[in-house]
Amino acid sequence: MKILVINCGSSSLKFQLIDAVTEELIAKGLCERIGIEGSQLVYQPTGKDKVTTITPMEDHTQAIRLVLNALSDKETGVVKDLSEIGAVGHRIVHGGEKFASSTVITDEVIKAITDCNELAPLHNPANLIGIAACQELMPGTPMVGVFDTAFHQTMPKEAYLYGIPYEYYEKYKIRRYGFHGTSHSYVSKKAAEVLGQKYEDLKLIVCHLGNGASVSAVKNGKCIDTSMGLTPLEGLIMGTRSGDIDPAIMEFIAHKEGKSIDDVMTILNKKSGVLGLSSNLSSDFRDLQAAYEKGDDAGIRTMETFAYRVTKYIGAYAAAMNGVDAICFTAGLGENSSFIRNMICSRLGYLGITLDQTQNEKRGEDLVITTPESTTKVLVIPTNEELAIARETYALVK
Repeated sequence: MKILVINCGSSSLKFQLIDAVTEELIAKGLCERIGIEGSQLVYQPTGKDKVTTITPMEDHTQAIRLVLNALSDKETGVVKDLSEIGAVGHRIVHGGEKFASSTVITDEVIKAITDCNELAPLHNPANLIGIAACQELMPGTPMVGVFDTAFHQTMPKEAYLYGIPYEYYEKYKIRRYGFHGTSHSYVSKKAAEVLGQKYEDLKLIVCHLGNGASVSAVKNGKCIDTSMGLTPLEGLIMGTRSGDIDPAIMEFIAHKEGKSIDDVMTILNKKSGVLGLSSNLSSDFRDLQAAYEKGDDAGIRTMETFAYRVTKYIGAYAAAMNGVDAICFTAGLGENSSFIRNMICSRLGYLGITLDQTQNEKRGEDLVITTPESTTKVLVIPTNEELAIARETYALVK
């Protein structure tokens, strides 16, 4: 069975077509600048050159129509007709408390996702548009929702409750939800394979480090804590998101700068993180590393602060699980930056960690980057959220 994986953003759409049985990637691509001038489709069948089509895309329905046309094109397509696509797996950012696992999409499911829109206003509406577009263009094809929040639904109450009046949890379900769950699930399971141990016997810390970043504690096969909260704003310092701050800072900035709560939230979401901390030098960690290596003050303070925050979460989760067997790095920064892994792991000597620098310089594969005598292992696991979504989708529809 061929599974089409769809990941809709507000103005973008990533897709992959995967053979669910062999788990081979058949084709992938990206629609960019949907609803904006200069929109384009980049499409690449496995083993062949990319095909870039610059064409107007008024909405996600038009974008998905272009994707389906590309997949079934007589010259560059990979399917004879759309009936070869057995199901569509949709990445859904927020499922609230309603979804602890992936689910076949029905009208009731769509309503439940819609009810979570206010918890993820930048993501869920776009995800719903993608579902509606696929239903219109592929009637009768099963659709599955795979939720970023689902993996974290095993957290105990002491981990997900906030120190605010309990009535706000009862009335509005204000609590920690966590995100990047599909990645954390995939990487933690893959780590057990790499270590040759049972998933249910391990204490793992997964560091998903990229422009969006999060850490999770996975004990005996279940997530018991994660750094993102009600929204993806909480936790680590990120590309443009502040991560953890004293909540009173919001009031302080609002009064000093004459700004509304919406203005302050925009600052925390889009103008903070490493971008703001580096005095707008960059939100790209490659630029910040280059600045650090040149001795630039902004680069140094930003990289040191980011690494410190990651280290602090690792220490907290080692305490929460009463020990840790392995720490896993994944996502764009975690997978590709030996520099940032060095910065973080150099602070973790108390866990018996010694990096094998030769291994640490490698990339693009599953790696153990600690020396044999290290009591806590450190792994690099390239994440594959699309494959994880395809697996979940296939399991539900086969």
